[in-house]
Amino acid sequence: MRVRSLANVVLRRLSRVLVMAFLTVFSGLTFAVESDGVPAVVTRQVTGPVNAGSVMQLLAGLILVIALIFLLGWLVKRYSGLPGQNRALRVVASLPLTARERLVLVQAGDQQLLLGVAPGRVSLLKSYDESLIEPGVAMGEFASRLQQVMSRKEAE
Repeated sequence: MRVRSLANVVLRRLSRVLVMAFLTVFSGLTFAVESDGVPAVVTRQVTGPVNAGSVMQLLAGLILVIALIFLLGWLVKRYSGLPGQNRALRVVASLPLTARERLVLVQAGDQQLLLGVAPGRVSLLKSYDESLIEPGVAMGEFASRLQQVMSRKEAE
């Protein structure tokens, strides 16, 4: 009988502690236990969820994340060349023929290769020992220069 009453007392006190903890967490109230074991409610001032400090912290975090995204983008752009990649190959110019086909002029060492690119197929059309056009020339100049070279080759 004595064990049951002791267990009941422990359960009652434990339930009070759990109720106080629940109310403290979810209501913003603070409880203080008086000397006779009865809890007394002490209210505390609850600040609003949105204040100047939290807004500044949010903005600082947002600016930090955006700056990190730009930094990573710059690093990927700057150091995108993996070790072992051949830097001698580069696309000099490209001329779309249809929606799915185009001519591409590729610089490969000292040669320039004129490639026909279609879905699922790349064909070598012509190989030039001398530079057909210099890298960095505008696209409109590429088309006119290509037409001149092709007409000169047909005349020969």
